[in-house]
Amino acid sequence: MNNHESLRQLVHDARAPLNRISMNAELVKLVLENDMPKEKALAALDKIIANCQQCSEQLQQISDTHTSD
Repeated sequence: MNNHESLRQLVHDARAPLNRISMNAELVKLVLENDMPKEKALAALDKIIANCQQCSEQLQQISDTHTSD
């Protein structure tokens, strides 16, 4: 895999947690708007936090890979 393909893969991998963050934020919004159990909102917020951390790690990997060239 060349550097360009490697960078594309890393960016693709970083998008996955961003998509999960967006999806879980929408779930929290629905829970709050529809008076659903707060446990669902709390579980979604835990997923958002975990995915933010994963995204941060992926971005660090992109930075490390890109600056090591």
